[in-house]
Amino acid sequence: MENSSSSCGSATSNSLDRLKMLYPFVNEEDTPLPRCWSSKDKYNFIGLSQNNLRVHYKGYGKTHKDAASVRATHPIPSACGLYYFEVKIVSKGRDGYMGIGLSAQGVNMNRLPGWDKHSYGYHGDDGHSFCSSGSGQPYGPTFTTNDVIGCGVNLIDNTCFYTKNGHNLGTAFADLPSNLYPTVGLQTPGEIVDTNFGQSPFVYDIEDDMRELRARVASTILNYPIPDKQGHWEASLQRMIATYLVHHGYCSTAEAFARSTGQEFGEEVASIKNRQRIQRLVLSGRMGEAIETTQTLYPTLLDSRPNLLFLLKVRQFIEMVGGSDSEVRSTTNRSPKSQNSGSPSMSPNYGGFGTSQGAHSSLRSRSRSRSSSPGHSSVQTSVIQSTKAFSQHLNGSSATAASSDMQEETDNDVEMNGASQNGSHAGTGEILVDPGVKEDSILEMVDVAGPSNCTRRQLCGGNQAAMERTLDFGKELQTLSVTLRRQHGKNDANKKMLRDAFSLLAYADPWKSPVSEQLDPVQREPVCAALNSAIMESHHLPRRPPMELAIGHARELLRLMAQNGLGSCAFANIDHLLQP
Repeated sequence: MENSSSSCGSATSNSLDRLKMLYPFVNEEDTPLPRCWSSKDKYNFIGLSQNNLRVHYKGYGKTHKDAASVRATHPIPSACGLYYFEVKIVSKGRDGYMGIGLSAQGVNMNRLPGWDKHSYGYHGDDGHSFCSSGSGQPYGPTFTTNDVIGCGVNLIDNTCFYTKNGHNLGTAFADLPSNLYPTVGLQTPGEIVDTNFGQSPFVYDIEDDMRELRARVASTILNYPIPDKQGHWEASLQRMIATYLVHHGYCSTAEAFARSTGQEFGEEVASIKNRQRIQRLVLSGRMGEAIETTQTLYPTLLDSRPNLLFLLKVRQFIEMVGGSDSEVRSTTNRSPKSQNSGSPSMSPNYGGFGTSQGAHSSLRSRSRSRSSSPGHSSVQTSVIQSTKAFSQHLNGSSATAASSDMQEETDNDVEMNGASQNGSHAGTGEILVDPGVKEDSILEMVDVAGPSNCTRRQLCGGNQAAMERTLDFGKELQTLSVTLRRQHGKNDANKKMLRDAFSLLAYADPWKSPVSEQLDPVQREPVCAALNSAIMESHHLPRRPPMELAIGHARELLRLMAQNGLGSCAFANIDHLLQP
């Protein structure tokens, strides 16, 4: 097989989204879709043009021995479920001896499709269908210049049908083998056809046929008979549902379901409500409170799971940048107690964040020393200097950097300046500030001095104290990364996670940056799920509810069906089946 992306030219990228929509279950890394005709798998009387989508005849055309065919670059993947392509007759040429159909790899290309074993075709000169034989059978009307002929393959029933100008002509072939290629054959001078593999909308409404097949497969699944005289299946399903409700904290629903089905209610209501409380905090972006609450309710949980703690802290940093975490939201109206307490510690076992007092003093003294700079408010200037100090600290240029052994670890670990690889200062070695960046541009990046009614999203909520707290937290998070690396070895996932989070500070408006996805509230959900699963596991309950495992097994089964040529996998959509 040849590389379709190179041989099909620009047509591939233009048709990508539409083909993905038509065949969503096809994994093109394993089974590429046909996108154009092959420049190698053809007879030499075939000429190709227009990104290998136009086919023209360039032979003598005196006898049937001058027939020539071409196959597509790849066979039809079974995971399509229902595959379809169309051919427009640009010119019937001298005699219109054209065949449209399918063939297996290795079938002779010096023939029209349908004349040989494992070859199938519908011919324009007589309207006959040819099934692995030189003798055709009456099938449909003839076709000529400007007609559009479609070929559809039902990979569930292993049948083939054709269309003419948008009208279905009925089943042409049955009991088809797998791994067939779209094929076109021409025989006389002047014959030219154009092909649509899905790059453009079809003349025939193939999507309506797909909807019918999807409904048929869904009906087969839902109505499949399951003998259950003793009620074992029903009891198992009820337990799975109850476990799912408990796992995700649907306390009232779980209680009501248990009563209606006569089951025992396994977990204490108080425990479920504790998990609900933590989940609400995480999903609202209040990560600092979620961590503190978790440490209060489950004191040993995060101590024994340092990577989970790190995940939560990185998410807290992201929420601080986005202005959602209570650490930055409450900076200006925090209670005296919380103002004095600072941020919650990373973990008792990790000794705080390890940043020297000198570094903090340096950061704040630099802010004060420039607070009266002409042209900037004290708030603006303080943020500029805080940002510079933070960048210098993390790049090793601060006189108050961590000790040399810590620095050696840091040099090999995630650095804040690694964010610049994806940021607006790539290659400068700093995340926000380098000698060529003016203070005015820094002001634009942090955007803290705008009017109070400004609707533009701002870093850390647009508050100077919040920005300083976030910068401090970033340094502390960096130190935790070094400590984890030293105690538990390399962790590439943690390294990437921290680098991506720090990358947010490399942009004036991180919500419009290439790394903006991290600020999407939907990214809180996997963090919430990881924390909830850890709590469940600490209480000797399954990390994942059996229902989710069963759904995961079903998805894997569909993938194996696709690999083994069972086309119904294309229409067994689990998400649709689970909808009420």
